[in-house]
Amino acid sequence: SFGVIADIQYADAEDGYDFGGYRRRYYRQSLNLLRDAVEAWGTERPPLAFVLQLGDSIDGLNARSGKAEGALEQVLAALGRLPVPVHHAWGNHEFYNFSRARLVHTGLNSRPAGAMAGLPAGDCQAYHFSPAARFRVVVLDAYDLSILGREPDSPRYQESLQLLREKNPNDNLNSPAGLKEPRFVEFNGGFSQAQLDWFNEVLKLSDENQEKVVVMGHLPIHPDASDRVCLAWNYEDALSVIHSHQCVICFLAGHLHDGGYCLDSHGIHHLTLEGVIETPPESNAFGTIYVYEDKMILKGRGRISDRVMHF
Repeated sequence: SFGVIADIQYADAEDGYDFGGYRRRYYRQSLNLLRDAVEAWGTERPPLAFVLQLGDSIDGLNARSGKAEGALEQVLAALGRLPVPVHHAWGNHEFYNFSRARLVHTGLNSRPAGAMAGLPAGDCQAYHFSPAARFRVVVLDAYDLSILGREPDSPRYQESLQLLREKNPNDNLNSPAGLKEPRFVEFNGGFSQAQLDWFNEVLKLSDENQEKVVVMGHLPIHPDASDRVCLAWNYEDALSVIHSHQCVICFLAGHLHDGGYCLDSHGIHHLTLEGVIETPPESNAFGTIYVYEDKMILKGRGRISDRVMHF
């Protein structure tokens, strides 16, 4: 079994609202909800094997108030009470607070030291691990293609900006207004070809070893488990890699605070978790997933529903 949580977006700030100005965000309270989740996970018997934190651990507000390091320390301290590893996806709010170069030196870098050979080149944060026989988890870097967190003179930044401008003529690159493909906004990102090639190789090995694979990343990759805005830029490319293999059973994402779910045409479960940040203080938003031979059972708390996912 393992824990799942998304979009904590903690900031030591009064409640606010989303970009649209009508959805409440409980910045301070999100840390308490995280602590409640950690406490609940700590009572699980048998104990959890690990926890997946699906990105946006602290809010972009911290960068503006100069509190990014302190906010991150508090979130990591809460998670540090768990006696098991926590694997972190990086989301847009991580990059509002820290450069990619800085994130590597924080507790959000959960890529194992001296990790397996054949990791994607450069500073891509994708990796994989096997917590049990014939079971593998792949962590994808959904902002590998992005203008967030990168130096403007880097090739990857230039490539990403060019793609974004081709698809989004708006002055404000965070605005999807009038776009035929509204996912092409600055707060999203995508997967480089190098990462997709690496991902394909990992899944090839998992097929050969008859493993079951769970994939996680901050951005959803299926339109039916998201709205049209919150998808990875090149989600079709990631889907086509997954669909060319037998081993993947589930894709876990955050980013869309409402959550989402679909079972796709290839029998893969796409689960987008509801965000902690928009969860009222009396509720919560986290879950535990129990893995069996032929299914995974999600026991959700608060806003997250229970679900049985057969494979």
